[in-house]
Amino acid sequence: MTPVFLTIDTEIAWRHHAAGLGPDVVEARSIEPAGVGLRWQLNRLGCHGLKATFFVDPMPARIYGLDPFKRIIDAILTAGQEVQLHLHPNWTKARLGDRSVHAGFELSDYPADAQRELLSEAASLLMAAGAPRPIAFRSGSYSANDDTLRALASLGIVYDSSHNGAHHPWPSAIGLAATQIAPVRHRGVVEVPVTTIEDTAGVWRNFQICALSVEEMTAAIDHAIADRHAALTIVSHSFELADRSGMTANGVHVRRFEALCQLLSEREASAPTTHFIDRPSLALDARDKPLPASRWRRGRRQVEQAWSNLISERSA
Repeated sequence: MTPVFLTIDTEIAWRHHAAGLGPDVVEARSIEPAGVGLRWQLNRLGCHGLKATFFVDPMPARIYGLDPFKRIIDAILTAGQEVQLHLHPNWTKARLGDRSVHAGFELSDYPADAQRELLSEAASLLMAAGAPRPIAFRSGSYSANDDTLRALASLGIVYDSSHNGAHHPWPSAIGLAATQIAPVRHRGVVEVPVTTIEDTAGVWRNFQICALSVEEMTAAIDHAIADRHAALTIVSHSFELADRSGMTANGVHVRRFEALCQLLSEREASAPTTHFIDRPSLALDARDKPLPASRWRRGRRQVEQAWSNLISERSA
């Protein structure tokens, strides 16, 4: 079997903060945008009997307080899903209404000691909002390096899922090959890379709702099952099924999410979804390879994406 980590990065979107919107509007457009946010996604996952990991970034609690994160975490845990740690360090310099672009936006921009301090603070905030002690982490923008992994290990965090070959060597700067998609022990933690496919020769595209068509997702899942991959790691976001304003659902992305849930439900016997807290048995150091490029699948996705962007512009 190939265990599937279906992961959803759950965070306050910086763009809504930088627009100077009020706290309630920022929360709504980031977490519950257009009726297809966190609670809708939890409902659909439950209907299909799927497990998902919600990587929650608690750092905006520095300016917005813990209450939004208590609501987020309570909803996730009540639905029987798991909360793990996410982090965008730029929130440490943010203020309400500042509308600024702050330096140090990526975690890997920070030295090792500063990274450990940030990770420790984020874990404490997450638990203060009601989450269990985290054992898994993903950095915002996939921005992590080997210092990040050493810091995680020192804090007792067992898994990292920041390595993303489509964003390597920066900001995803962990010392692994861009083609590494199988779990591997590295710098004291088990690295569970984001799954990628080959877009064109030597160019990788991560398995993300907004990045792959249904045909590509289907092919990637079936490729992982056929080749008995050690794991399959999928990414989405709390706000990803809406347009950038957070006010209108993105029909293409909603259909992809629904289709993905159906695909994973149908393939449960050979590719079951799992939580990090399940401590699934992972074959480390497997030689899994990304799905090879397909001009046909890529062309279909590009047409679909162009249509989605056109509709989004017309509704803006």
